[in-house]
Amino acid sequence: MTTIPTITLNNGIQIPQLGFGVYQVDPAETKDATLTAFEVGYRHIDTAEMYGNEAGVGEAIAESGLDRSDIFVTSKLNNGFHKRDDALKAFDGTLEALKQDYVDLFLIHWPLPGIDVDYIETWKAMEEIHASGRAKSIGVSNFQQPHLERVIAEGSVVPVVNQIEVHPYLTQDPLREFGVSKGIHTEAWSPIAQGGVLKDETITEIAERVGKSTAQVTLRWHIQRGDIVFPKSVTRSRVEENFALFDFELTDADVAAITALNKDERTGPNPDEFNYIP
Repeated sequence: MTTIPTITLNNGIQIPQLGFGVYQVDPAETKDATLTAFEVGYRHIDTAEMYGNEAGVGEAIAESGLDRSDIFVTSKLNNGFHKRDDALKAFDGTLEALKQDYVDLFLIHWPLPGIDVDYIETWKAMEEIHASGRAKSIGVSNFQQPHLERVIAEGSVVPVVNQIEVHPYLTQDPLREFGVSKGIHTEAWSPIAQGGVLKDETITEIAERVGKSTAQVTLRWHIQRGDIVFPKSVTRSRVEENFALFDFELTDADVAAITALNKDERTGPNPDEFNYIP
């Protein structure tokens, strides 16, 4: 079994650097997809209230035969529950859906700067959840530097991660570097730009030279840059391919060449403008 490298968070907890994401996985397919991921070797699962498939993840955990302590589970607060009391109830709902006593990591999904609830109120609710022991770690998702600065200044717990869109066309280096300076690790969502980088000439050339797919090269780039990444697929062969990242290494020149592809090009919403409530 391949040993996945871990990253030590700012609270001393270790998180597997490679995980399995269930964004846009049909709730009816989530249990089987997650069980497949467990069979392949993944032990880090990333879900969210907004995905509607936490229950499937919980069913897979129950049926996997794995010790709960060997699995790292992340979920995220739905956008409609940023008020303190709503956030606390929503977290109870996450545990109920997962059929778990705790999650390893719970995140604010979006900062929602245009709504009438300040995300600092939300963060303080997250701190209450953390203090209860039912979320071993807490963090944020899609936060920009000014959002992080406020959380650090006005909260009492520094987020362990910031989960943001990162891929070769959106390298997010300034935000990642700010996170490093504050002990906040970056998790990369949309790591292959929803497939948008897979035909890139630079990545294709490297892939042909190292004998790997362009997806594997891109995911390896993330790993070597130190980010936490969780590709998603419901196809077993692709799930296996995305896991096979540790029998090759990119050169420093390869990493630099892929990083140089940055266009500041998003596939998802701009967090400074996104205020969607489902």
